[in-house]
Amino acid sequence: MKTFERILIKIAIIQFIFLIIAQIFFHKLDAFPELKQITQYEGVTDNNHSEVLNSIRSKE
Repeated sequence: MKTFERILIKIAIIQFIFLIIAQIFFHKLDAFPELKQITQYEGVTDNNHSEVLNSIRSKE
């Protein structure tokens, strides 16, 4: 059972490393400019934390 756990841990670490590499490739190196336009269109990159905080405070 220990060998199976070691294999699972190694697979999880490798997956995490590939995830970080893919994130850097897509977002920092502008691999797909359309992806950046989509995130700006959705408003994911906007720093509108004050609006969120105001709406949360108004609900309380």
